[in-house]
Amino acid sequence: MTYQEALEYIHSICWTFTKPGLERISALCKKLGDPQKELRFIHVAGTNGKGSFCSMLDSVLRHAGYKTGLFTSPYIKVFNERMQFCGENISDEDLAEITEFVKPYADSMEDKPTEFELITAIGFEFFKRKKCDFVILEAGMGGRLDSTNIIDSSLLSVITGISLDHTAFLGDTVEKIAAEKAGIIKKGGSVLFGGNSKSVENVIKIKADEMGADYHFADKSSLDILSSDLSGSIFNYREYKELRLPLLGLYQPQNAANVLCAVEILKGKGLVVPDKAVREGLLAACWPARFEIISRDPLIIFDGAHNPEGIETAVESIKRYFGDQKVAVLTGVMKDKDYNYISRKFAEISDRAFTITPANPRALPADEYAKVLDGVGITATSYDSVASALDDAKKFAQDSGTPLVCLGSLYMYCEIVQTI
Repeated sequence: MTYQEALEYIHSICWTFTKPGLERISALCKKLGDPQKELRFIHVAGTNGKGSFCSMLDSVLRHAGYKTGLFTSPYIKVFNERMQFCGENISDEDLAEITEFVKPYADSMEDKPTEFELITAIGFEFFKRKKCDFVILEAGMGGRLDSTNIIDSSLLSVITGISLDHTAFLGDTVEKIAAEKAGIIKKGGSVLFGGNSKSVENVIKIKADEMGADYHFADKSSLDILSSDLSGSIFNYREYKELRLPLLGLYQPQNAANVLCAVEILKGKGLVVPDKAVREGLLAACWPARFEIISRDPLIIFDGAHNPEGIETAVESIKRYFGDQKVAVLTGVMKDKDYNYISRKFAEISDRAFTITPANPRALPADEYAKVLDGVGITATSYDSVASALDDAKKFAQDSGTPLVCLGSLYMYCEIVQTI
């Protein structure tokens, strides 16, 4: 099997095909010899911040000398990003070889695995073959019935911020969603909650008590941001002083604080993580498409925020970096997102928008989105292509000296970066 054949096989199941439950992934992994049973996990769920958290923690543990696996979704540029070993994407050859190994077992199942279940099984087999010391395992959607939750135990379960997203599958309140995310808490294990909602915290604490798990809360009252600009942040947190973080966005020091709490919990379990590894790991952290500067002239920033909480934090970051200056927005959204609320938030920081239809069957048409933005006082123009929208948006930014911020969907990222 070639790399391209492997991708075609993996994607042969439409990604929207979702069947909650652990029966299929359990059956598939059993056929593979249960590779997940040979690994040690840090399991991460949440609505926002989990990808950044995973990337930062992976970097810190690698700088401490550990062989790490990193499993995340979705990918931004290439599929291989979803499985990394020691900071490097899975190779085309390894992906093809492991997919070929898994395929006959998956094909033999009467109740076929979903695409994400197949990817999860491939990831477990990859990490087993690489003999990872630890795997930082990001849940796909939810937690309780997510295919990553087949693991029997974890060194630490982490639940980052919770907000309304995927409500058709997870519930229509943050408390219901939190109950699904809390499903990753393991009996007798440890859990870290990194969010801010008291009602969500109560749900997680109750679940931790039920499971006899140690509960930890990342208290942000000790977070002191000394400086934050377009070069990154410098901050103090508890005993850590003047830590430097290159990731932009006011939310990233918050995510880093969660990482620091996780490190302390892991150190209590016997991991050796020197302060130098913490400092160097955070400084080397990289996570694309999250308030990332993709052009300096004109200044263009991309942020993949696509739900209310993510948009709120992105808007707050824009206000912090640019003050009262309005920014131009290049945007596209999925029609199942709360685009009316998103548009109202955009009106706080922009009066000029350029709309596109992201390359996804769930996308809201650009002309419909432009009408919504016009309705909240933003002059909006719709475009048939990213190239034409970006051309006009860049010209507007250059002529007016206005920063251009691309917001609303991760599905825009590749085409925008390639077009620039």
